[in-house]
Amino acid sequence: MSCSPSATPFRRRLMLALLLSAGAVSAQAADITVSAAASLTNAFKEIARAYEKEHAGDKVLLNFAASDALVQQIGKGAPVDVFASADQEAMDKAEGMKLLQPGTRKNFVSNSVVLIAPLSSTLGLKSLADLQQAGVTRVTLGNPASVPIGRYARHALEQAKLWAAVEPKAIYGTSVRQSLDYVARGEVDAGFVYATDVAVQKDKVKLVVTVPTETPVTYPIAAIASGPQQAGGRQFIAFVLAPAGQAILGKYGFGRP
Repeated sequence: MSCSPSATPFRRRLMLALLLSAGAVSAQAADITVSAAASLTNAFKEIARAYEKEHAGDKVLLNFAASDALVQQIGKGAPVDVFASADQEAMDKAEGMKLLQPGTRKNFVSNSVVLIAPLSSTLGLKSLADLQQAGVTRVTLGNPASVPIGRYARHALEQAKLWAAVEPKAIYGTSVRQSLDYVARGEVDAGFVYATDVAVQKDKVKLVVTVPTETPVTYPIAAIASGPQQAGGRQFIAFVLAPAGQAILGKYGFGRP
């Protein structure tokens, strides 16, 4: 846009204001990168669409994996703005590595651990104790060393004094969704996932029992200190915590924190 020599001072000021305004709108548009626990896949995809609809020009780039793996990626310099973990331990690791923006860590949903079996299973499993049956030879859970669902499952089995019996049968998944797939495909006899995961494969898996956990299953979210879109990251977190984001999470079976 050019300004002719004959333009009035007012017109010149108006044109300059329009140019500055257009630049401001462009500058506000952001690509916000969110690394989230695998169990959040379906819910966060819908939240991203809703966020983008409310914040024209912004894009939410989603990266899903086991929480510990995401911490490692961020620690190695991955350009991430927001981290959402499936347990406090993974977020504690991120905080210990000074990866988080101070004051941004919040618990945003809760979940529960369940034991599931293939829909076609004829083993008649009804409790954790049934995993001791001779007919149960393969039980999937996330690797306790790196996957939150694995930590929850191991602790629950230890509390029930069943870990020694189940550990030799363990098939470790790299994420809760991998364990879910193992059960859905009938490659294992049973598996530990979150209650919210059951709905994803409800035509292929069945719930055996809800597993009591000593530690509540709460999910924290935080902005990353080195994130390229720090303001956008905080804005996305605010959306997740707001009624609209919470309603979407509730739709997918997540509870209030």
